[in-house]
Amino acid sequence: MRNSIAVMNTKGGVGKSTLVLALAETISAYHGKNVLVIDSDAQASVSSMLMSVSSLYKLQSDGATIVDYLHARVLKGQVIDWPKYIVRNVSDVDDARSLFLLPSDMQLTLLEREVSKENLHGRLREVIGELLNGVRRVFDIVLIDCPPGLSVLTECWLREADFHVSPTKADYVSVCGLEVFRRFKALNPEMGFAENLGVIVNLKEATSSSDEEYHRWLESNPDNACFAQAIPRMSALQDAANFQSYERSYFAKYPGQVGSAVRALTEEVLARLAQRTGATSASPPPPPQQANVANA
Repeated sequence: MRNSIAVMNTKGGVGKSTLVLALAETISAYHGKNVLVIDSDAQASVSSMLMSVSSLYKLQSDGATIVDYLHARVLKGQVIDWPKYIVRNVSDVDDARSLFLLPSDMQLTLLEREVSKENLHGRLREVIGELLNGVRRVFDIVLIDCPPGLSVLTECWLREADFHVSPTKADYVSVCGLEVFRRFKALNPEMGFAENLGVIVNLKEATSSSDEEYHRWLESNPDNACFAQAIPRMSALQDAANFQSYERSYFAKYPGQVGSAVRALTEEVLARLAQRTGATSASPPPPPQQANVANA
């Protein structure tokens, strides 16, 4: 199975986590696939978008996040099962019940510091590879929300994941972030790297001639493999990032133009994934057994 996608740009502020949220909820609610979101950003942005603050805080307090899993496996050398760290019944979209989350915690930066201090980079990559091998077999799509910048952990995801997607704003600084990422990818090719699935232009201003110019410039470079559908900057998408205590329909959360754009982009992502992997459009498998999966 080649179904894991790392989502990252070395430049922050490109709407990466909100985009991961929209893709995950669309793939689950609109396409009926089992989706796992791995939150590898210490800010835990996508985790807080998928559950209430109190639920996330409880998981963090109970030691049930990616930090605790990696601490046990990498620093302590313990043998533990990853399913107990996966949370079900996340998302406030009532028909996105096939969406699951491996939540994050701000302690993730301290974990990376300890990994570097103990010179356990190889062990960290080994554990990340084992985790991805496990979740690939259970979920249809795995989306990894990586933090901006090139940390030790992010490098592990990028070298072990099957594909990467790079969201960017249509401006000079964000485009520079793509170039830094491209140069990093060219280093040590013998170590392996995720295959480029494409660049997504995000938060595009509809009336901005500058945004349009940068968008055309990005499309002109075939190495970017830009997706045809850009995501506009709209308040509805910003609102979607705020978790609600009540459930709402998919179309209520992603209405009108922003919903159409998100669905079109998701279709492109899935089509490219199918093309690269030789997958078919057959009906997705039934939801995985969740005997050991936590409930948000």
